[in-house]
Amino acid sequence: MSEVNKGKRKEKCENCTKQCNKKQSEDDADSHKEIDEVNGQVQEGPQLLLSACLSCDGCLSEEESLKITQQSLEEVERVLALNKRCDVSKHKVLVASVCPQSLPFFAVKFGLDITEATQKLCGFLKSLGVQYVFDTTLAAGFSILESQKEFIQRYRRRHHDSSALPMFTSSCPGWIRYSERVLGSLVTPHICTARSPQQIMGCLVKDYFSKQQKLSPEKVYHMLVAPCFDKKLEAVREEFYNSLLETRDVDCVLTSGEIYYLMEQRKVSLEELDSVPLDHVLGEAGDLVPVRNEGRGSEGFLEHIFKHAAKELFGLEVHEITYKTLRNRDFQEVTLERDGETLLQFAAVYGFRNIQTLVHRMRKGRVPYQLVEVLSCPGGCLSGRGQAESDMVGRVDKALVQQMEEAYSSLPVCLPDVNPALHTLYQDWLQGQDSPQASTLLHTQYRNESQVHTQPPHMQW
Repeated sequence: MSEVNKGKRKEKCENCTKQCNKKQSEDDADSHKEIDEVNGQVQEGPQLLLSACLSCDGCLSEEESLKITQQSLEEVERVLALNKRCDVSKHKVLVASVCPQSLPFFAVKFGLDITEATQKLCGFLKSLGVQYVFDTTLAAGFSILESQKEFIQRYRRRHHDSSALPMFTSSCPGWIRYSERVLGSLVTPHICTARSPQQIMGCLVKDYFSKQQKLSPEKVYHMLVAPCFDKKLEAVREEFYNSLLETRDVDCVLTSGEIYYLMEQRKVSLEELDSVPLDHVLGEAGDLVPVRNEGRGSEGFLEHIFKHAAKELFGLEVHEITYKTLRNRDFQEVTLERDGETLLQFAAVYGFRNIQTLVHRMRKGRVPYQLVEVLSCPGGCLSGRGQAESDMVGRVDKALVQQMEEAYSSLPVCLPDVNPALHTLYQDWLQGQDSPQASTLLHTQYRNESQVHTQPPHMQW
C-alpha cells in the first residue's frame, strides 16, 4: 500500500471524516497547502490519492485486509517454492501479465529501449519459474471495443434515460472504489460496464488460455505487473472470484516497483539475464513486439471512443485529437464541431482534486460532457505510485515520469478495431461480439455502498 500516513488518509476521505470524527485542524500545515478545487486554480503541493484515502484501515474491512496481504512478493515466492517442493501433479502453472504502462519504468531503470527492456523483464520472470509472460494490450483492446459499443448505445438512448450520459470510463480501480464507497447512485449508473483491461486479462488467462493448455483454472497462478497499488484492491473484488473452483481471475498483483525491488534484492545482473520475447496468448509462433493503444500514457479510452463516435454517429473521420487545457494539464477537454455546432464534448479528468471538481459539477447538473475519462492518479497511469513515487513520500518523481512518457510514446500503436487477434478471440473464445458469453466475461456491475451523497460543508479539496 501507499506510504502516505493513515492519519492523512482518514482526514481527507468523506466517509472517513464522518466515521472517524477526524478534524482538519489536526493537520493545518497540509490543509493550508490544499486549495479549494471548486473556487480556484489548483496550486502545486502534496496531492492526496484515492488509493491512499480508500485503502486505509478505516475503509478496508478485515476480510479485504487479509486478501490484500496475499497480494505480495512473499505470496508469489511461496507459490514458486511450493512448485519446487511438491509433487508435479500439484504444481501451479505460473502466468505473468504485464501492463504496457509498466514497461517504460523498466526501460528507464535498465537504460534500454522499451523492447529490449521488455525482453529482459521476461527473462527475469522466467528465471524465477514463471512459464508464460503476456502483456495486457490485447485485453485493453477488448475493453476499448466494448466501451466504444456501450457509448454508442448510451448516446442513442440519452433522451429517455437520464443516467445514459455522461458515461465515465471504468478502467481505473481507484475511481471505481471511490464511486461505490462515497458517491453511490450519483455516479455509478454512469460508469461504463466494460471490465478493466486487468480483469479481462484475468478471464483470458483463467478461461481461454487454461482451456487451450487443458488445465483447470485453479491450476493456473496468474500474477499481474501494474503501475499502481489500486490494482491489488481490484483483484480481490468478490465478483472476480470463482467460489466453485476457489480461484481468482488475477491471483496476485505486484507493482513495477515491487518487481524491481525483487531484482535488486536478488542482485540480478542485466547482462546475465536472457532476452526472452513476450508470449502469444493465441499460442502463435514468432517474437511478439510490445505495442500500445492510442493515448498519452494510459489506455487511450477517450481517444478511441471519440474517434469511433465521430465516425459512427456523424460520419466524420478524426485523425488528430486536440486537447484544450482547462484548470490544469490533468483537466482537459476535446470537442468535435461541424459548421459551428458542437457535436461531441469529452473530458479527461485525472487526480483526486480534479475529480472533486467533476463531482461538484455533477451535483449541480453542470457537466456538459458526453464522456469523461477518469483516472485517480494525477498524470495518469504512468504516474502510478507503484512506480513513479519519489523518495519523498507522496511526491511523484517528475524526471522519471518524463522519461517514461518518452519511452511509452516510442511504442508502435496497434488499433484494436483492426487487430486480427481480437477478432479471432471474439469468435473462438466468446462465440461472437454480441453473445451472452461476451456480455458475461467482458462486463461487470457496480455496487452502491454509500448512503450519503452530499459533501460535508467543511471538506475542502
